[in-house]
Order: sequence, then structure tokens, then C-alpha cells
Amino acid sequence: MPLPFLTADRAFDTQADDVALPFDDRDQWRRPYRPGPWRVGAAALLLLLASFVLIAAVITAFAGALSGAGACFLLGLVVIAAALRLLRMGVWVSGHGLRRVAFFSTSTIPWRRTAQLRTVQQPVRWLGMPRTVQGQALVVARQGEPLTLLTDHNADFLSRPEAFDRAADTVEAWGAEYRTG
Repeated sequence: MPLPFLTADRAFDTQADDVALPFDDRDQWRRPYRPGPWRVGAAALLLLLASFVLIAAVITAFAGALSGAGACFLLGLVVIAAALRLLRMGVWVSGHGLRRVAFFSTSTIPWRRTAQLRTVQQPVRWLGMPRTVQGQALVVARQGEPLTLLTDHNADFLSRPEAFDRAADTVEAWGAEYRTG
């Protein structure tokens, strides 16, 4: 079964350096980078936990406590949904605009409402926790306050500075093409 969220930037790896946007269908939402090892590892641990919970549901069902089995089954489904949402988090681009997918929310910014995309040095959160460190962030200037899209210390790019640079350059290239076009 193909997993497109794990192979998102394979087309970027195989294209020439002068082609910033190698996709034919630009209206489809896509993430211009692969999920990082921290994000994939956390999702794998959640799926492992879900398998144990689902096994507990089967054992509980065979023991005759159907309400307990139903509760365990429901908990297992919630954990699976959380793992899938964790893998889906990140920045997605298309011809329509930018989409920032967080765990509990999704926000879409049309290209016409973005003034500028730039990489800046600023204090960033380390793995999304309250602790901040000095790092790089891809920021979109829009009407109102600027929005941080990516940082080099989040779960996708921690210890992968070249992947952050490639992803930031790709998102900036999408913005440069669609803000002017």
C-alpha cells in the first residue's frame, strides 16, 4: 500500500535544481517535505500502543465484558486517529495557497493574502514545547500578524538543517510563483 505522506518530496530529490515546482497538478494539496524521524517515531509508538489496546479489547470481549471491550476498542480507534493526525501535521501547498495543519486545527491562507515568505533567525520552540532556542523559521507575512510555518527545531527538521532549507526554499518558490501569477 503506497503511503504518499512518506514520499512527499521524492519528486524534489529527482528533479533538476532549476525546477522548483516539479508537479503537473498544482491544484492538489501536497507537503513539500517528508515527515521527520521524530514525528514518524512518535506515530509509530502510538500505533504500537493502539495495537496493545486493541488486543486488550479482544481479550476483554472473549472474557464476556462487552462494555469494557467496546471502551477499549474506542480508545484504540482514538489512538490510531491521533497517530494519523500527527503524521498529517505540517505545511501543505497548492495553487490555491498555504495550508498549515496543526493537531487540532487547520488554517488555509490563499496566496493573494500572503505578502511575503521569508526565512528568519528568531527564538523558536524546541519540538513544540514551551522551551525556546535560537533557530530559523519560515514566516509568512500576511494581513495582521506574521505566521510561523516551519522551524528548524520542530519534529520534522530537528537535526536535519538541509531538509529545512530545502523545504523552506520550496515553499518560498511556490509563493513566488503564485503571488505574482
